[in-house]
Amino acid sequence: MATKTTSENKTKATVAKKTTATAATAKSVSTAKATTKPATKTTKKATEVKPVQKKKILFVASEATPFIQTGGLAEVIGSLSKALAANGNVDVRVVLPLYSDIKKEYRDKFSYIGNIYVHLAWRNQYCGIFEYVKDGVTFYFIDNEFYFKRPGCYGYFDDGERFAFFSRSVLEIMPVVNFYPDVMHCHDWQAALAAIYLKTNYCFRPEYQYIRALFTIHNIEYQGWYSLDLLGDLFDIYGSYQYLVEYKNSINLMKGAIECCERFNTVSPKYADEIKNEYFAHGLDPIVRKNHFKLSGILNGIDDEGYNPAKDTHLFANYTPEDFSNKALCKKGLQKLLGLPQKANTPVIAMITRLVSHKGLDLVTTVIEDLLQDDVQVVLLGTGDAHFEGFFSDLARRYPDKFSANIAFNGDLSRKIYSGSDIFLMPSKSEPCGLSQMIACRYGTLPIVRETGGLYDSIKPLENGYTFANYNAHDMLYVIRQAINDYKNKEEWKKLMYRAATTDFSWGRSAKIYEALYLDMLK
Repeated sequence: MATKTTSENKTKATVAKKTTATAATAKSVSTAKATTKPATKTTKKATEVKPVQKKKILFVASEATPFIQTGGLAEVIGSLSKALAANGNVDVRVVLPLYSDIKKEYRDKFSYIGNIYVHLAWRNQYCGIFEYVKDGVTFYFIDNEFYFKRPGCYGYFDDGERFAFFSRSVLEIMPVVNFYPDVMHCHDWQAALAAIYLKTNYCFRPEYQYIRALFTIHNIEYQGWYSLDLLGDLFDIYGSYQYLVEYKNSINLMKGAIECCERFNTVSPKYADEIKNEYFAHGLDPIVRKNHFKLSGILNGIDDEGYNPAKDTHLFANYTPEDFSNKALCKKGLQKLLGLPQKANTPVIAMITRLVSHKGLDLVTTVIEDLLQDDVQVVLLGTGDAHFEGFFSDLARRYPDKFSANIAFNGDLSRKIYSGSDIFLMPSKSEPCGLSQMIACRYGTLPIVRETGGLYDSIKPLENGYTFANYNAHDMLYVIRQAINDYKNKEEWKKLMYRAATTDFSWGRSAKIYEALYLDMLK
């Protein structure tokens, strides 16, 4: 900079002395001056680096790991928010109810921010606000003992009122925590009212006008149906807004969220296409088709560090995709634990599932005794309908050396089953995404799935598992026997195990797709 300035001064002095200089010389000096000045400006601009402002994302959900979990929703919220924070491109925060069943090891670390009163129809309810930061994600917890000091998360007669209060509280705490998101990302019907309130009761407040809403359907079967006479008294929705939630002479909260949000998505591309169809949509297909231009599908991921056979402390022995030798110890330990004969060359087929019909259990009950005539062992873990619990318990009594029924929800045992089995069966009638087939792959246990929803998107025949298309028990049995036959070819089976175990189901991949969706919403 100093050299250029001195050069300019000398040039100017020469021009002043040589008053008889030619026009060409004067023009040359003028050109030199013009060249010098822009260069100086360019250098100055290059040193000015403006920080990139992160987009602000707020998750609204009814559960999340590691705090409380009843199903796959919690795992998605916990893992996706962590992956988004790790990418470093967004400021992601999560709002949850402060249930009494949230693990004490975390509750004791929550910081109290303050409290407000939340107006909902004729009520004026206390709302405490707690905060906790984990893995780069800020979690806020909504405290109200009248609504949330109960065992579990759901299944109460006043769930509509509980989650209406929760949704209203999400919007009311924004000034307190000084966080107005660019995108409010609402999950399932329990958070649907947050999107509905944002676009109705709060749409005229300046600070809320630029918040975009994204609604994710994790399972379209559960939509939040209520009687129309509760519209004002319970949900605080009146007059001209009634049409947003009214559907088939009832209130449908999921329908309202789809109508109100700028975008909505499902947890797999295939499921996004399926819910346009009456067979999968549980009556909501006309609304989905009407709003199809806002719809997309993004396949869920899994926490590939949490589900890592090389580090998982629940396993009988650890192993990697490069060396599966210790998987044999996991299989032997599982057989011993469950009282099955310890046969190294007998394939172990596993099911970890809710015992309900849409998980394909009617297919299983149709052919299971045919399957048990083969040289196999079958292990089942799960709870659900009494009919299925009784059927499988009786089957275990009649086939003690071939079938093990574990009617429970046991996280430790599930890891042992994933690692100690050879084949994982998941013949769902419908499956929005499914995580179990991905976890099974991670542990080198080859899944057999029906081609629906996320099962279709995640498992490809002979790449990382087996599939069948028709919802037919004998089609399923044929593919199971094909897998059993392939199991006998140990070298080829190991190659298939390796491809399954190294399939990228990480949340990092899905998080980037969500980031792109957020940015597209903000254009």
